[in-house]
Amino acid sequence: MSILILSDDRMGHLNQSLALVKYLDLPYDVVSVTFKTRWYKLLSYLLDRLGIYTDTLFTVKIDKDYDWVISTGSTTYYATKVLAKKMQAKSIVMMLPRGYRYDFDVIFAQRHDTPPRQKNIIEIPANFSYVETKGFYRATKKSIGIVIGGDNKIFRISKEKLEKQLDFIKQYYEGYEIAISTSPRTSKEIETVMRAYVFEYEVIYSQNPINPIPDFLSQCETIFITGDSTSMISEAVSYGVSNVVVLPLEGQKKNKFTRFVKDLEEEGYLHVFDGTIQNSNKKINFRDYLGGLAL
Repeated sequence: MSILILSDDRMGHLNQSLALVKYLDLPYDVVSVTFKTRWYKLLSYLLDRLGIYTDTLFTVKIDKDYDWVISTGSTTYYATKVLAKKMQAKSIVMMLPRGYRYDFDVIFAQRHDTPPRQKNIIEIPANFSYVETKGFYRATKKSIGIVIGGDNKIFRISKEKLEKQLDFIKQYYEGYEIAISTSPRTSKEIETVMRAYVFEYEVIYSQNPINPIPDFLSQCETIFITGDSTSMISEAVSYGVSNVVVLPLEGQKKNKFTRFVKDLEEEGYLHVFDGTIQNSNKKINFRDYLGGLAL
């Protein structure tokens, strides 16, 4: 079995495709794909509707055929169809491919995207995740972890609100070792907020681009995660031993991200911080969703 992963070079997308092949323990190659112009991406939606598939819209370098083509992200979906048809391979996508016809061989679709009921669609509660510890962090006593993300199109991290949340955490977990990490999207302003506190373990991603989050999940009693990243939350509810607490952010009251978190809270995978701490450490086993891949 040979597998081609098409990547749009966004790690949050690529990691979902990688997670699938790692659970399957199959060899794979990763190749980047880009549309030649942004207009070609718009054209691809129309051509897909018309059932027209051409490799002239995008740039990709492939020198052999594969059995499966797997991808995540809107930049990759049209190319997945084109190449799968050309190679007579199976097409698999890891998110609901909005704007394109849902006629891929297999679609893994997150529940918060409210996918239609189709035989080729496998509904999953979170982003497909495969977590591996890196050995960056080793707890020396009872510990908690904090993961700080950054602003996006929907959410904003409020300096004042984060300070109140950190004050509460420091007081509530007095005597614990506290490990904290920022992400690539954390702003300089929020980094400054963190520097005002003393933590036993600290990673400022802009200065030290490592990912200790898997180590937090495997060792910390509780992990706090800002509510801006479905990727980080998906990892936390599918790996390790930690209770998961989501720190709510300023933003739109109802959207697919808040639905995502609300659904997971209702099923016992996490707790949305409301001034109280609750133990929620139920974990998703993504291997349970692989049955639909009997292609």
